[in-house]
Amino acid sequence: MIAKRMGVETVVAATGAGHHGLATAAACAKLSLDCTVFMGTADMEKQSLNVTLMKLLGTEVKTAEGSFKDASSQAIREWIGNLETTYHLTGTVVGPHPCPRVVREFQSVIGKETRRQAMEKWGGNPNVLLACVGSGSNALGLFHEFIGDEDVRLIGVEAAVFGLDSGKHAATLARGEVGVYHGAMSYLLQDEEGQIIKPHSIGVGLECPGVSPELCFLKETGRAEFYSATDDVVEAYKRLCRLEGIFPSLEASHALAFVDKLCPTLPSGSKGCSKL
Repeated sequence: MIAKRMGVETVVAATGAGHHGLATAAACAKLSLDCTVFMGTADMEKQSLNVTLMKLLGTEVKTAEGSFKDASSQAIREWIGNLETTYHLTGTVVGPHPCPRVVREFQSVIGKETRRQAMEKWGGNPNVLLACVGSGSNALGLFHEFIGDEDVRLIGVEAAVFGLDSGKHAATLARGEVGVYHGAMSYLLQDEEGQIIKPHSIGVGLECPGVSPELCFLKETGRAEFYSATDDVVEAYKRLCRLEGIFPSLEASHALAFVDKLCPTLPSGSKGCSKL
């Protein structure tokens, strides 16, 4: 709708798991806008159905050699090279200002709904909020409404895959160093020369070498806590399917996997919410 108001002709986006790309493609089809979505070669193989659906909606799906980080770079290049005619519709809280803030504001509806439901169910706020962390949009969407409520713990869970010392993980906040990437300063997975290190995760949406500057601030100030989960997330995924009849995303399953470690540490009667 913003792109339509601006009078641009094309919307460009990058996607990993394909959900953001598919949503963008559907909106562009509805509003008669040309749409180009960049997707990494590795992700296109894993998410071939979403690729097909995007194409059916009239979107041009362009290949970026690599994964989501490479697709994001290509989308930004496309946007910068055609500023007069192109709108960059980002789905993550990273990148140049005001992109992180725009996404954060739209995602914050999750936290507002969580507060409303908590008031209905418990008559007050939850004690703990739990969310997975890749680039940070899911976590910030849940956390933002409660940042001023210091009695509510904010806990983010990153992908450790084979362990934080394995070299194959996506735990940017746990193992990253401060740097600049895609126009923003944040923690990054990078080597001694500042070159980006490829992140690894069973959840495509968590394979981001950078993280939200705002989440970095919440870590630095101690307002939010951050942990990691290894690939036992698959068991957490299966458990929710069996017990609740809910198919969570593999990304959200990282938060679910941390529940086993978190619950024994909580006082009896604690109330918690997780972003699925």
